[in-house]
Amino acid sequence: MDLTKRVEVKEQPAEQRIHNFDEICYGYNNDEAISEASRCLNCKNVPCKSGCPVGVKIPEFIAEIKNGDTKRAYEIISEDSSLPAVCGRVCPQERQCEGKCVRGIKGEAIAIGKLERYVADCALTDETTSEISINKNGKKVAIIGCGPSGLACAGDLAKLGYSVTIFEALHEAGGVLTYGIPEFRLPKERVVKKEIDKLKSLGVEILTDIVVGKTVTIDELIEKEDYKAVFIGTGAGLPKFMGIKGENANGVFSANEFLTRNNLMKAYEDDYDTPIICGKKVAVVGGGNVAMDAARTAVRFGSEVHIIYRRSEEELPARLEEIEHAKQEGIKFDFLTNPTEILTDASENVTGIKCIRMKLGEPDDSGRRRPEAIEGSEFVIEADTVIMALGTSPNPLIKNSTKGLTSNKHGCIIVDDSGKTERDGIYAGGDAVTGAATVILAMGAGKKAAKSIDEYLKNIV
Repeated sequence: MDLTKRVEVKEQPAEQRIHNFDEICYGYNNDEAISEASRCLNCKNVPCKSGCPVGVKIPEFIAEIKNGDTKRAYEIISEDSSLPAVCGRVCPQERQCEGKCVRGIKGEAIAIGKLERYVADCALTDETTSEISINKNGKKVAIIGCGPSGLACAGDLAKLGYSVTIFEALHEAGGVLTYGIPEFRLPKERVVKKEIDKLKSLGVEILTDIVVGKTVTIDELIEKEDYKAVFIGTGAGLPKFMGIKGENANGVFSANEFLTRNNLMKAYEDDYDTPIICGKKVAVVGGGNVAMDAARTAVRFGSEVHIIYRRSEEELPARLEEIEHAKQEGIKFDFLTNPTEILTDASENVTGIKCIRMKLGEPDDSGRRRPEAIEGSEFVIEADTVIMALGTSPNPLIKNSTKGLTSNKHGCIIVDDSGKTERDGIYAGGDAVTGAATVILAMGAGKKAAKSIDEYLKNIV
C-alpha cells in the first residue's frame, strides 16, 4: 500500500448523477476506512485538531477505526461535534483539518472528513448513541434558529443539564442543512433528520413555525417564559443582489429562493405541488459553495449552466471538491466576467445576461486582487434563468424586535469574544454574527456560546 496516497472514495459517475438527486459520494466501506485510517501518523502535536473549529480529537477517533471499534470512535467525535455525519460531508476539510495534516506535506492528507462520515454513518445505521449521563439543573435556555450554530449550542447545553428549547421559523428543523444544501450533497431523511433526532434524545425540544420577533419576542421569552439565557443563531437568510438593470425580471432568482424551493419544498420531485421554473439556459452569478449548489441543481433539471465569476479560478472561494464536481457535470465557467445588465423581452422575461470582461488589479481589503473592468469588452451570454449567488446578510427582524442589541453596517449582531451581546443573558453566533460562512464555523460559534452561557448561568440563582 502506498501510504502517500489516500484510499479513493467511490462516487456516482457524472453522466449518471446529473439525472438524479441521489447522494454523489458513496463513502468508505469497512476495509477502505481501516486502510485509510492506517495511514495516520498519530502526531503528538496534533496539527489536524488545531485546524478543526470544534476541536474534534482526530487522531484518537482514527485510532479506534484502525482498531475496528467504530462505536468508540463515534463517542470520541461526539464529545466535540453534535453533527458528525453532516460535518463529514460538507466541511471544507482541505482548508481546515486536512490542510494541516502532516501526511499532506509529502503526499495526500488523511481523508479525515471521509473517515468522520464513515464513523457517523455507522452510528446512524446501527442507531448508536454516545452514553451520556445528564443531571438536569432546572434552568431554561432558548435557542433562536435550528441551524448549525443553534443545534451545536443546544447539544452542548443539554449535555450540561439545561432544559433547552429551539424556536425555528420554518416548518422543518435544520436551517441551512435542510433548505440550503442540496440532497445530492447532504441527504435530509437519512442524515440531517437522524442527526437532529440524536439531539432530541438528549432532551432538546424543537418548536417549528415560530417566528421570533413576530410570534413571540426574545423579551417575552425572558420576562414571561422564564428563560434564563437566549442564544441567537438565526443565520443569514437575506439575499444580496447587484442592483443592475433587469434584476426584477421574470426568471431571476436569488440562490436562497432557488435552493429553498428545491431542498425544503422538494420542487425537483414530480409529486410535490411546489414547482420551480428552471430554464434551458441558466446563468449563476457567484463563485462560492452556494453558487456551485445552485448550478449543480440546475444541471439536474436538464439545463445548460454557466457560472459567472468576476475573478480568476484561483480566487474561487468554493470547495475544491465542489468545483471539480461542477466541471465533471458539464457546467461552464466564465471567469474574469461581471454582469452589467439582465436582458429581457417585451414581457419582462429573461433573454440573456450582458457582461464585461475583467482583469485583476491591486489587492483589496480582503487580500484578493481587485477585479477591474476592461473597456469595450462587453458581450452577452444567452440565458432564460439567472440565479444570483452573491451571499446573504442577517435578517434584521431579531435585532429590531429586541431591546439592547446592536449590529454593524452589514446587519450582523455585535458580540464579544465569548459570543455575548451587549445585553446580559443574550448571546449570538454563526452567520447572524459573521455573515454567511461555513457550517463548521457556525457550529464552533455555537459551542463557544454554550460554554459562555454555562459560565454565566452558574453565577446566577
